[in-house]
Amino acid sequence: MRGRVEPRLWTPPLRDLTQPDATYGYELIDFAEAIGWPLDSWQQWLAIHLGELLPDGTPRFRIALVLVARQNGKSVFCRILTLYWMFIDAAPLIFGINSSRDTAKKSWKEVIKMAESTPILARELPAVHVVKQISEEDFWNVHDSHYTFGAPNSRAGRSLTVNKAIIDELRQHKNRDAWDALIPTMNAVPDAQAVIITNEGDESAAVLHELADAAASYIETGTGDARLGMFSWSAPRGSNPTDLEALAYANPDLDNRLQADALLGQAMQAVAAGGETLARFRIEMMCQRITSLNPAVDPDAWATCGTSQPIDLAEHRQHVALCLDVALDASHASLVAAAAIDGVVHVEVVQTWIGHGCTQALRRELPDLVARIRPRRVGWFPAGPAAAVAASVRTKSGSRSWAPRRTDVAELTAETPAVCMGLADIAGSGELRHPDDPALNAHIAAAERLPRGDAWTFGRKGAAPIDLAYATAGAVHLARTLPPAPPPLTIA
Repeated sequence: MRGRVEPRLWTPPLRDLTQPDATYGYELIDFAEAIGWPLDSWQQWLAIHLGELLPDGTPRFRIALVLVARQNGKSVFCRILTLYWMFIDAAPLIFGINSSRDTAKKSWKEVIKMAESTPILARELPAVHVVKQISEEDFWNVHDSHYTFGAPNSRAGRSLTVNKAIIDELRQHKNRDAWDALIPTMNAVPDAQAVIITNEGDESAAVLHELADAAASYIETGTGDARLGMFSWSAPRGSNPTDLEALAYANPDLDNRLQADALLGQAMQAVAAGGETLARFRIEMMCQRITSLNPAVDPDAWATCGTSQPIDLAEHRQHVALCLDVALDASHASLVAAAAIDGVVHVEVVQTWIGHGCTQALRRELPDLVARIRPRRVGWFPAGPAAAVAASVRTKSGSRSWAPRRTDVAELTAETPAVCMGLADIAGSGELRHPDDPALNAHIAAAERLPRGDAWTFGRKGAAPIDLAYATAGAVHLARTLPPAPPPLTIA
């Protein structure tokens, strides 16, 4: 199995790139060969597409985002591109940033080393071509093309006019400070180009994901910024980490720089460890976006269980259980139904209430909803935020005004770890079907594992509500533990 040369997702060209004048990529490939650093196959593909030119000769992409897994040669590509910009394009100023100032300086030194050790480049360096003084570092050639770098902060490139930019490991940027400082310095440059090359990031990589979403929208719809490009070598959503074909999507240098057995070994270790270890493997070696480093429910397994054609639970009332829950700040509440049918548990979002004060609406509407659905059992979590509605939900002796007589009311307290872990288990085994509801998906994605001894429950990360996750887990648990339905009444 060899790595895939062509990315899984990429911005289509506006021109026929087989024409030499349609891209500077062929010139870049020849340059790399001439200096003794020939590009790998995937790097050649990238050079041709990244280098697409408009009819006036300026780069089509002012911003190009490249996503590829670790150790596939992305940093080497950036160094060769920087030298091309300096010695062939003669760009007046090239600015580089990385995950830190130290790593940016390391890349800067490597570029200098490559230039000085390559005879055809070295002869185009003046006797003095480097300044190493801290905060004033610079490298230039006889074409008066300069390459410098900065820390990824609000001062990156500020007050300069930058012609070309290399941003390595954008996934490490936790805010927009460096982006907002550097990118505007290129606004007045007609042939400006910023190349961002990185692997995926976790939920904190806000700038990366904002760019990727905008580029993906253009690829899908054809509307948006045509000068923002994306080239994403990434494993398809739902891929098994031990599937070598899936790994080949994210690792174009597989069987070249990367050894298959080494990559598969890491994959098997990550799958066995699960949790954050698996999440980080997906991010760094499969180039997949992960919303949480410690997800309670495997995101790929959950996505696989989604269906656009859920069954009608009204036809299976004898198997239906309901569960309700409330967000920690009482800004969201939910009621979810589940039914176990032929070995598969089907889920339906019955009702959600949004906004502060939504618990009043829940208390008011719950009796009618339960009366209409007529479930076998209704559950809730009295030890959690739903305790706010305990006075209305808890059934008192001789008082069942809100629940029909045939409906049991269950308090899920001691069973909470089993409830949460049970949902993750049947999602992972494919024994669950959910309606792919956006709100439900968001709550599941926000639920992280909160250890409780050797078990765990759902933990609320920050202010994100996860009541739909709890209500779903509770409904699924109740549906799975319902006793057999009584036989239907017959009239003689």
